[in-house]
Amino acid sequence: MSCVCILTPVVIAAWPAFSAAVVAAANSLGYTLVDQIVKERQSVSAQKQAQQVNLQIANSELVTNQLGRAQQICVSRAGVTVVFSRDARGTASVCVSGEGHTEAELRALGAELSQRVVQKYVHQRVLEEIRARQFVVVEEQVDQNQAIRLKVRHWDG
Repeated sequence: MSCVCILTPVVIAAWPAFSAAVVAAANSLGYTLVDQIVKERQSVSAQKQAQQVNLQIANSELVTNQLGRAQQICVSRAGVTVVFSRDARGTASVCVSGEGHTEAELRALGAELSQRVVQKYVHQRVLEEIRARQFVVVEEQVDQNQAIRLKVRHWDG
């Protein structure tokens, strides 16, 4: 017997789970975490010079009181800085900025990273649920399109 699951990217998470997904996704795409002090300096200089694009992560809601409006995660790669934060409505938003990049390029980079964040978060949650129901992951594959395929087993004993 086999089953195919298609997961809709709805992110409902506490800040620790969401931030772990952001860091994992950023690292997989070559971004590095930016220190708070560096982030403050970059935001001042970025406002003066860099092109900036604001995006929202599709279908996301952060519905926890643990995530304050001022919390954010900032990652950077090759002159492009991406800031993940929560807006007043509780929606995860992404601000992508970088000098020498067009709006379309920044939008594409932001979309790629935010899609990877959702994928990492859903993957993490699926694995937690699989373990909680005492299934065992026997195979995990990632194809060239970054689609993740899991093969799991459960033995009744």
